[in-house]
Amino acid sequence: MAKARTVYFCQSCGAQSSKWIGRCPVCGEWNTYVEEVIQKETVATTTGQWKPASTVPGGNVAKAAKSVPLNSILAEDEPRILTPDGELNRVLGGGLVPGSIILIGGEPGIGKSTLMLQIALSMRKMKVLYVSGEESEAQIKMRAERLADGQHPGCYILTETNTQNIFRQIDQVQPNLLVIDSIQTMHSTLVESGAGSVSQVRECTAEFLKFAKETSTPVMLIGHITKDGSIAGPKILEHMVDTVLQFEGDRHMSYRILRTTKNRFGNTSELGIYEMQGDGLRQVSNPSEILLSQRGESLSGMAIGATLEGNRPLLVEVQALVTPATYGTPQRSSTGFDAKRLQMLLAVLEKRAGLRLGQHDVFLNIAGGLRLDDPALDLAVCAAVVSSLNDVPIPGHVCLAAEVGLSGEIRAVTRLDQRLAEAEKLGFREMYVSQFNGKGLDLARLGMKTYAVGRLDEVLDGLFG
Repeated sequence: MAKARTVYFCQSCGAQSSKWIGRCPVCGEWNTYVEEVIQKETVATTTGQWKPASTVPGGNVAKAAKSVPLNSILAEDEPRILTPDGELNRVLGGGLVPGSIILIGGEPGIGKSTLMLQIALSMRKMKVLYVSGEESEAQIKMRAERLADGQHPGCYILTETNTQNIFRQIDQVQPNLLVIDSIQTMHSTLVESGAGSVSQVRECTAEFLKFAKETSTPVMLIGHITKDGSIAGPKILEHMVDTVLQFEGDRHMSYRILRTTKNRFGNTSELGIYEMQGDGLRQVSNPSEILLSQRGESLSGMAIGATLEGNRPLLVEVQALVTPATYGTPQRSSTGFDAKRLQMLLAVLEKRAGLRLGQHDVFLNIAGGLRLDDPALDLAVCAAVVSSLNDVPIPGHVCLAAEVGLSGEIRAVTRLDQRLAEAEKLGFREMYVSQFNGKGLDLARLGMKTYAVGRLDEVLDGLFG
């Protein structure tokens, strides 16, 4: 056995050092270096089993890699594995890619394990191995019984944290899909440190990555997140995997959002929406109807904006509340919308529209718990603020989609035809857009009246006289 050595790892970014350092020179965090022992002992494996990646230098190499000309490489689109979950297929860019490794993170209790177990149970034509290091078999069975169609004879449950034991079970089961819940609870005997440490997370991920690439088996990893919302563990974890998904939402609300922050096989701006129910997560195929379903009588401070999340058009309700400031300094608060952009739009309303907002508190909310950064919502935000300030409601059949510049001009937005089609489908009859939009668009085919405006005051005069 070779002599073991110790290395200091930063628990924030994964940087390593031969000695302890008070402040990490890479990420700048203080007191994050922890000493970990790196084992150099070889590990014997049973004949015929798949061997995970090893940190042993000079190990057996089956085949040496050789460089080849780029023109001689045949690039063929490998067929994707379509899951019964249409929202997941959309976020992944068309389904699971064989041999890919996917990392999904989210807050505790948001529904990551429920989503993964629901997917495992729905893959009827595939053999799935669900590995849990946090729950017992009885707890997983109880959750499966709560889900719709919770019986799947091809779904195998394994409660284990040792990766070597997991790979022995993989050799026996030969699954078509592997789910790990969660990567922070796994540990490998090749590294002498606690589960969840930088070296353990990196080594375990490397073993599952090697397994996925060599066997063309998709692997889905559940990861914990830190208090600031980033994936817990070393930053290299996100670089090693093929796709990183974020499962977001308020635990006290029923809607959940699945976002893509990294995807080597598809678009990184796609969005999937779910509704948490007693029997599991339900797919929301038309989120605009859900986000606008609670509209009743016309009230002041509400405007409908047309936005885009990836390739999906959404109509969202922008809510604003403007009240006289009780204290000396007026409050500026926003939920689901950039607070700095809200302050900029309020300054534009004061300078270009002549509104006195300096002595008023302004509260802004995007209904449904969404967090959006589309500039096309600028006009809807301005309209909602003016509506609340004057206590004049905006007609319920009016929709807005345009960016507002610092000089008060109305700027064009992308893919206006998709926004118009979504608004028409939901029964809207009028829409305010930029005068520079509409070039090359067949607006006559739509049953909507489109107002092409160039200045913010033109919109406010049209809505409020």
